[in-house]
Amino acid sequence: MRIRTTVAAVSGGLVLSALAVPAAQADGGGLHKPTAAERFGVSRAAMSAAADEELPVVSNVTVNGGKSIVFGTTGVKTFAVSLTASHSAGIQDAYIDLWHGKDLAHHDGVFAPNEQNATCTAVSATTSNCKLTITVDVGRELYMNTLAGTWHVTAAAIAADEAGSDYWNDFYSTHRVQRLSKLTVNAAPEPVKKGKTITVTGKLTRANWETRKYAGYTAQPVKLQFRKKDSNTYTTVKTIKTNNRGDLKTTVKATVDGFFRWSFAGTSTTPAVNAAGDFVDVK
Repeated sequence: MRIRTTVAAVSGGLVLSALAVPAAQADGGGLHKPTAAERFGVSRAAMSAAADEELPVVSNVTVNGGKSIVFGTTGVKTFAVSLTASHSAGIQDAYIDLWHGKDLAHHDGVFAPNEQNATCTAVSATTSNCKLTITVDVGRELYMNTLAGTWHVTAAAIAADEAGSDYWNDFYSTHRVQRLSKLTVNAAPEPVKKGKTITVTGKLTRANWETRKYAGYTAQPVKLQFRKKDSNTYTTVKTIKTNNRGDLKTTVKATVDGFFRWSFAGTSTTPAVNAAGDFVDVK
């Protein structure tokens, strides 16, 4: 049985240290992206020589329950990753990470798992469900706003055979990492006479990972929505765009008692968000 190398520990604390480097130093050199050899002790050259070797089959790779991973300006977040792997000899271990960059030689972000070994539960003699967790320290690991968007997902597994046959794919799938968004609303005056003008304002902001503050999200379409006091359903009144500070402002006519809110559909880098409804009493 092939013995795993202890270099696999780099997927824990050493990665967190590496990710603290400035962006100028992060172009593939300051961030460590584990390889199959480091994680499993598998030689790629040896694997290539055994072209007829049976490799594990990997499926059902899941990151954060299938939901986008959303980060604010500070804090630590832990999320689960998992996969299913099969091999005639059974499964010994598995691995998942997320990384950002155009290719492996030019990556500027890596989220590696906390555990040196996955927790693999056999569901049959050949198949196991394997789980890991990943913890991200926003203040250390998300240092550029350009890290928001699409990340690559590495998926790998090693069989419980004498050869240590492994499957490793740094481009197995992709997953979204996003900057947390916030949205406010205020409808005035309150109360208001029927037929009079109501002014609805608000602001759309999102996390800035470089300043550690929230800043206005500019030129974004946002829907003004309304629901009657005795209804549970919002309907769209109109759509306007945020200004160069992320501000929203429009007017409507007062008709009946109800709640106004702003609704943002989200983008690839920023999640959807709804403001809490602001009640207007129409006299």
